[in-house]
Amino acid sequence: MRHPVVPVMLAMVFALVTTATGQEEPSGGQNTAQHQSMTPEQRAASTRALLGLGPEPDKAAAARGAPLYQKNCAFCHGPQARGATGPSLITSDEVLNDDHGERLTPFLQKGRPESGMPAFATLPLDQLRDISEFLHLQVEEVANRGTYHVLNIVVGNAPKGQAYVAARCMSCHTGDTFAHIGSKFRSAEQLQHEWIWPTRAGSSTRAATATVKTLDGATITGRATQISDFRITLVDSAGQTRVVNLEPGAEVQIKDPLAAHQEMIMTLTNDDMHNVTAYLATLK
Repeated sequence: MRHPVVPVMLAMVFALVTTATGQEEPSGGQNTAQHQSMTPEQRAASTRALLGLGPEPDKAAAARGAPLYQKNCAFCHGPQARGATGPSLITSDEVLNDDHGERLTPFLQKGRPESGMPAFATLPLDQLRDISEFLHLQVEEVANRGTYHVLNIVVGNAPKGQAYVAARCMSCHTGDTFAHIGSKFRSAEQLQHEWIWPTRAGSSTRAATATVKTLDGATITGRATQISDFRITLVDSAGQTRVVNLEPGAEVQIKDPLAAHQEMIMTLTNDDMHNVTAYLATLK
């Protein structure tokens, strides 16, 4: 069980991380020499114990849970669970009070319909546990400074990445999409994140739109900011926010420019991911 003060401490850590990501200096209370002599695993374990983060996340399960989370949860909670149209899950009590899915799994099965969160009763238990481990890993990566390290992720085969882009991406994109893309981001990590799951914020061309025809014949169209099995929230052309309950018989048409990316995530292999990143990094 994770420590009860974790939500407050995580909120503080998250605020610091967003302004100082990448700093590796130990906190004032730590002995510098001792800290530097530790292995990354020892530093991570030490910080995990200090913050009461609970057991170390199962990274293999988290890797399996990543595409499941992206498909089912990222639209509302963001690709790294830090919030989007829905709240951040990094400081969620349901996440922080869970160790290995014993609390999160039944919660995900039931959902929270009154708040617009659908139930995931049809997902197998092992997949729900994998999603739980993915969420725990996101908490770990935000809160545990002992895990911070810089990796060279440009380790793929660029020609194979070029072939993947030609075969899988050019039906939607043009060459202009990728022109100089390797110089548009501060790091290879950002580049990799953006080509896999582009940021919607501030981009009108990436926003999901929806048209809802209600039972009384009214048609409402706008940018979709939240979608669940029970209601949909739209911002219309006048800037008005409209919340529409999805009653049986209501017709909903959704156009999501990132739908192809959602499908790609489900089949994307580690090799393909590294190969494409290596190729795009050459396009300066």
